[in-house]
Amino acid sequence: MKNFGLLNWLAKRKLTDEKVANIFVNSTFESVEKGWPEVSALLNASTEFEKDPGLNENDYGRFLMIVVAANLSLVPNHFDPGVDRAIIKRCCAKFGLALGVPKEDFALKVKQYRIFMKKINHPSNNTLTAMTRAVFYKYGLIEAQKSYFKDMNVPDPIIMKNLRDVMENFTMDWDEICDNYRVTTTKEAITEEEEEGQGLLYS
Repeated sequence: MKNFGLLNWLAKRKLTDEKVANIFVNSTFESVEKGWPEVSALLNASTEFEKDPGLNENDYGRFLMIVVAANLSLVPNHFDPGVDRAIIKRCCAKFGLALGVPKEDFALKVKQYRIFMKKINHPSNNTLTAMTRAVFYKYGLIEAQKSYFKDMNVPDPIIMKNLRDVMENFTMDWDEICDNYRVTTTKEAITEEEEEGQGLLYS
């Protein structure tokens, strides 16, 4: 009996952890820079708020961290042990390089966001819900709500639903990579070029 599943796996093209990181980092920067103005405009125009949230379309730093932390938290669910860690390390190094901060500092920031998002999302494990709640708390949207939800310190469910629908556009389709490629790790976790310059970030 032919094992077509195995044959399909063997036929997959290889993709290194570095290339996976490049894809994620580049697509994340692009989607956040283009998407946050739309997200902030949607929230500012929401009639469910009691007062204008006053979100700035250029203030997407916290939004970027929310998107990065959420998507990296899903990596271990899709890749083999060792490969997942290599991808996460590569991503943190490339983000740090692009933002001008040490990769260790960026990795710590990601960890802090992941802990925060897990806390505010408890007992739910849904990543989209965690991302949505994080936007509320990190951008002080709770204070702009009607007193009923503001006093309870919880997001308005109507605004939550609308924002949650939008947040789907900021989730990485890791399954697409896993289904079409065999991801392998390179010999070195981080190359010298990544440490020295930004050349590889957009390769």
